[in-house]
Parts: sequence; C-alpha cells; structure tokens
Amino acid sequence: MRWIYYGILSLISLGLLAAVVVIAAVSFILGQASQDLPDYKQLKDYEPPVITRVHAGDGRLLAEFAQEKRVFVPIDEIPELLKHAFISAEDKNFYSHPGVDYIAIARAALMNFKNIGRGRRLVGASTITQQVAKNFLLTNEVSYQRKIKEAILAYRMEKVLSKDRLLELYLNQIFLGNRSYGVAAASLNYFSKSLDELDISEVAYLATLPKAPNNYHPVKNHDKALTRRNWVIDRMMEDGYITSSQAELAKAKPLEMKERNKDHIVNAPYFAEEVRRDLMERYGENILYDGGLSVRTSVDPDLQRLAMKSLQDGLIAYDQRHGWRGPVKHLDALTNWAAALEDVKRPEGMLETWSLAVVLANNTNRTTIGLPNGKEAKILPDDMSWADQKPKVGDVIPVAKKKEGDNDKLYKLVQIPLIQGAIIALDPHTGRVLAMQGGWKFDKSEFNRATQAWRQPGSAFKPFVYLTALEYGFTPATLILDAPFVIEDRPGNFWRPENYSREFYGPTPLRVGIEKSRNLMTVRLADYIGMDRVVEQAKKFGIVDDMEPMLSYSLGAAETTLFRLTTAYAMLVNGGKEINPTFIDRIQDRYGRVLFQHDTRPCEGCGDLIKWQKQAVPTIPDVRKEIADPRHVYQIVSILEGVVKRGTGRRLASLGRPLAGKTGTTNDSKDTWFIGFSPDMVVGVFVGFDEPKPLGRKETGSSVSAPIFKSFMAEALKDKPPTPFRVPPGVRMVQINAETGQRAQPGDEKVIWEAFVAGTEPNDRIFVLDTGGITEMPSLSDGIVPDKYDGVGSGTGGTY
Repeated sequence: MRWIYYGILSLISLGLLAAVVVIAAVSFILGQASQDLPDYKQLKDYEPPVITRVHAGDGRLLAEFAQEKRVFVPIDEIPELLKHAFISAEDKNFYSHPGVDYIAIARAALMNFKNIGRGRRLVGASTITQQVAKNFLLTNEVSYQRKIKEAILAYRMEKVLSKDRLLELYLNQIFLGNRSYGVAAASLNYFSKSLDELDISEVAYLATLPKAPNNYHPVKNHDKALTRRNWVIDRMMEDGYITSSQAELAKAKPLEMKERNKDHIVNAPYFAEEVRRDLMERYGENILYDGGLSVRTSVDPDLQRLAMKSLQDGLIAYDQRHGWRGPVKHLDALTNWAAALEDVKRPEGMLETWSLAVVLANNTNRTTIGLPNGKEAKILPDDMSWADQKPKVGDVIPVAKKKEGDNDKLYKLVQIPLIQGAIIALDPHTGRVLAMQGGWKFDKSEFNRATQAWRQPGSAFKPFVYLTALEYGFTPATLILDAPFVIEDRPGNFWRPENYSREFYGPTPLRVGIEKSRNLMTVRLADYIGMDRVVEQAKKFGIVDDMEPMLSYSLGAAETTLFRLTTAYAMLVNGGKEINPTFIDRIQDRYGRVLFQHDTRPCEGCGDLIKWQKQAVPTIPDVRKEIADPRHVYQIVSILEGVVKRGTGRRLASLGRPLAGKTGTTNDSKDTWFIGFSPDMVVGVFVGFDEPKPLGRKETGSSVSAPIFKSFMAEALKDKPPTPFRVPPGVRMVQINAETGQRAQPGDEKVIWEAFVAGTEPNDRIFVLDTGGITEMPSLSDGIVPDKYDGVGSGTGGTY
C-alpha cells in the first residue's frame, strides 16, 4: 500500500506545483498587464468634451460646435428610468459587483462554449465599470491583454470612484450613433426630447445602442432595432423596474425617429460662422469644440429672417432685370418625364422652397410644367414676363410657388442670381448686431460680404467729408461752387472728377452736396479743408485704419467693409458716441461662470432677487467715448434725412417714417450701397459681383441697394410708432430757402427747416466756396440771386 501512499503524495505535490505555476503565471500576466496602466484617478475630476451651444437673443438655438456632440448631464439630473434601462441592458449587477461581474463572466464563458462551431458571435461580460475603463483609458483593440487591463482598472476604479460617478461618466461619454455622444445628445437627435420627457419605450431604445449603434438605427434597421428595444423592456420588467402592464404598453408603441424641431433653431449661418470665428480667436480650438461654452448672441431671429428675405428678394429683382440665362437642362423625350426629372441634380444655391420642373406645353395664356412629385402645374405669362424668351418644351427650369402655401398649382419662373450682396442691422446705442446676411446663400458661398469683402463705398463715404467741414466752421447752408474741378494729382496727370449727371449747378448749399450726391462740391470741399482732416475722421469712425490723403478718397475710393461703414453710421445716429459692435452678448463656461459680457457698464443698486418696492430704477451711466460734437453730428443726420425726403434716397419717403441714409455707387456701378437708419436701428446694404464688374446702365445704389433697405425697414418698423430723431442741446432749427441757404422770406417756394449750431444761423451775407476760396457774394437785398439748383437732380454720385 506504500506505493499508493507515495502515489497520492506525488499527485498532491504535482497539483500543488501546478497550482504554484498557474498562480505564478497569472501573477506574471497580471503584473505585466498592470505595468504602464493609465492613471484612473484622473476620472475623479474628469471633464468630458462637451458641445459649445450658441443661442440667439431670444434663447433659441443658433448653432452647435463640437468634435463630439455631447451635452453633459449630472447624475442627479438623469431620470431614474433611463438609468434602469441601461443597467438592465448592460450590467444588471452594477450596484453590487466590485467592478468585474464574475457570475456574468462564468455565464458568458458557458454560453460561448456551447456556441463553439455554431458560427455565433462571442458573448461578452463587460460591466459598465469596465466599459468606462475602456472608453476613457484604453483603446478598442480586441485582445486578451486589453481585457485583462480593463478588468484590473475596473477593480481599482471601484475603490476610488462611487457607483454614481462611474454611471455618470458612462452615460455622458458613450457613443450612441447619429452624431450623438452621451444620452442627452441622443435623446435630442433621435426623439427631439430632453431626458425628462422620454417614456419607457424611448429609454429602452437608447439602451439598445451601446453595443452597435449602426445595427439598431430606427429607420435603416427598424425591425432589428424594434426587437432589441423590446428585449430591453423585458429585462427592465424582469429586474423589477417596470410592471408587466407597463412593459406591454411600451412594446406596443411604434419605434419612430423624430428629427429635432427646426422651429426651435434660428437660421442665421453667416451670423453663426462669425461667432465661431470670434470664439476660435478668443479661446482656441480645444475650448471651442470641447469646452461646453454657452454663448448668448445679439441676433434677433425675426429681424434675421427679414434680412435674409430682403436681401434675397433684392438680388432676385436685380437678376431678373437682366434677363433669363436659360434652362438647367433639356430633356429630349417626355415619355417618362417624372423619372427623368428626378435624375436632374439640383443646382447649387437653389432655395429650399424652390423646385425643378420640366416644361410640358406652351400656349399663349399659360405654360404647363411637370413637378418632381409627378403632378402638373402652370405658370401664367406675367410670372415669367421678365424672361427674354419663353422656356421651351423639355426645358428643366427652377420654379417657386407664386404664393407661399398656395395650393392652386400656380408657379413662377425663377433663377439663381449671379450677383452677391450683404445686409447688416445693428443697434446704434449698444453696438449689438441684430441681423446679418452675408450673401445669397451660405451653402453656396461661406464668404461673408458684410465682414470680409473690402470694397469702395463711393458716395456713402461723403457724410464724413461734410461732417469734417461742419467741424471746420461750415454750416449746412454754406454755398459750395458746383463747377469743373481739375487737379494735377501726379506729374503730367490731371484728374477731372465729374457729377453723375455730367452737369454743373453753380453755387449750391452744402446740404445739397449730400442730398444730390454732388462729386464736384465734395472734392472742392475736401480740397479746401484738407484731406488730412478727412483721413483722421475716417480713422476716428473706424471706416479705414490707414487712408492715403488723396482727393479721390473723398469720393469713397478707399476700401472698407459693410460692417465698418454701418458701424460708422451708427455713431452718427447715436450722437457721436463710440461703440464697439458685437455679435456676442455673453459667454459662460460649462459651469455657468461668465467669461465675457459685452455690456460692462457699472450699475449701483443692481443685483439678484431685489424686491420691487417702488424704488427708483438704478441709473446706468453712459461710459461711451464722445468722438464728435453731437451738434455737428445731428446736422449730418438732418442732412441725411433730406436724402430720403428730397435726394437720392427719396424712394424711401413713401414709408412715412423718420428715416435717413445715403446711397453709394462707384465707378461704372461696380459697387452699390445704401446705409440708412431710424433713430434706433442702422441698416447697411451692399450689392455687387464678387469679381467686380459693372452692374449695368442706370444700376445705382438708389435702384439696387436702397430697395433692399426699404423692404427690410417696412417690415421691421411695421408695428412700432414713428420716433423722430433726437435733437441735442445747442442746436437751433431755422427755416431757410433751400436754394440759396438764406433765411426764408415771404413768398419763398422751397423752404426747409435747417439745423444750425447756436450762433451760426444765417444772416443777409452770402459766402461761397469757389475756386478762389471763401468769397462773399452780393446779398439778397441787392436783388441778385445766386445760381440755383433745380431741386430734383438725377445723380447718385460715385467715384470718377
């Protein structure tokens, strides 16, 4: 029996030796796996990349910027129902295991053993803690080494981090498909709901996504997604989170994806891109795309919608004045026109409300067209009268409904304009940009013609020449000789500017030089007061930083942007106060701390939760720098009112409101402008080709840009009571003869109210700036009347 004893002893010894070897091997493997493990303690203070959200002035969403679209939600704010769904689907023992679920591992190993040879996918047993370790600290490499590291990290993390913290990290970090990182983003992108609005069927669906989001897309893989969703609902019931009746109701609910409500998103892509550039410059790429900033902008959604529509309508109007450029394509056969039309690619830049159509028949009283839906409609002759020739049968053309929401099958011919432009509206008192459209359509061209296009402003620059003259001692009634002007601007080269009308008008009140946009008066005035002063004025108002003191620049030859010039006009209407224009009101970090605030005025007595007890409203001081005498500035405002009443902007007078502004047209009508304002809003419009070329005969700031301003202002001011321009102290209003600049006399026909700085009101003496400088003319009492202007004029001025 001894040999049996020794045999058993030997087996025990071999078993112990084998155990020692296994333990040693396991220890070695664990030791190797434990080397160079990432520092999991960093997760205690980890801040996941969070989306930067940009909001309009009314709080609606304007844009989102992110590498990973994630909205971080603290664990206390995540609904219990959602937590239960993910725990049931991913890790039912989450709150009881130490990081690794050994029971689940054994169950998975048994299942995988049974499936050997069946070609089935291996079943995993990763806990939520292990998934956190993998998602935050490891790679997606499929290997036993990675799984071992994952288990070690999970076990250690459970010693340092609470279960709630681990679940918080998991639910906010995990990718759930459809550009969604974290449950909050997924809730918005799949169901257009916040987390607290989700029902059982919806939280169950979200819990199906961690394994393979693309495999369970609710539209592309609907049946598979529905089966998996119902499986999660059953797990929730088995785990006691919901009742059997709740489960049955949830499974009976259809699985439907709902896109985010676009009504809650403001369409202002040029504005949003300007904000993105600003944030990038302030904080850099990492903070912009991962920092979770909350940005409140100044854009007014209603004004933005008006700006976009007014500009697009204006560009269409110009484009149609210059004829039809032909069809998008021609179909040789119409036997299956609906299918053929579907294959025609939409031209880049078409508006969403437009569609392509094919001409099916032409007759004298209508054109029959076929639409992509296979139905027929018609275009009446008046709705394509702008086209030089009728589209032919088989032509594929862009069309739009004659009226929005029209069901009468009436359409009109349209085409994508080649010309471009921009419009910007801002508050002249605060500098807040209220609306901006930088081109025809953002997805056709992201180049912003309001902020990035440097163009010659032409006559729109003239008010700053005349403001300089008023500061130099001139008055709005001072006579300026409108006569030929020649100067040798460089050796052997003589410059001869001309009026737009190519006529001369003799001695004319200074006011008329702006109202009728007289080039010769402007050049003679700038030559007398000195271009150095004009250059300084342009710099002070931020129009141009470094302008050459050349006389041609007095007619707007120096390049600037619509944004800069509109801001300069804003400083006219606000009484000569410097403003810092802004697209952003406030920037907060992910914790709500204010990083930037545009309005930094001190406010004593302001604070949170102050009870109203009929106390006086706190007085907020005006800290704006005064850059010009408000009396002279008001004189320019008054003159620019005259532009609307009698001058190149008189087509705006029909609005019946206090408005002021100035047209601008450059050489050969390559750039057209209108910068105008009411007492509380300034609006700038620019229209021109991106590659400068003439807009055509008689196309000026008055015919191209002013109508866009008019369309915008008519709607923007529709429900607001008319407000007169504010007159500062020290200004006296005197009735004068608009032709002579002298005090009005009984019997004078053209009498206007003119603004004078107190002490400069006109008397019987008449002075004129002519070729010899300031000279005195015979007075009215001598019975001699200076050459007078006709009071109508056709010129809009410009650079010549």
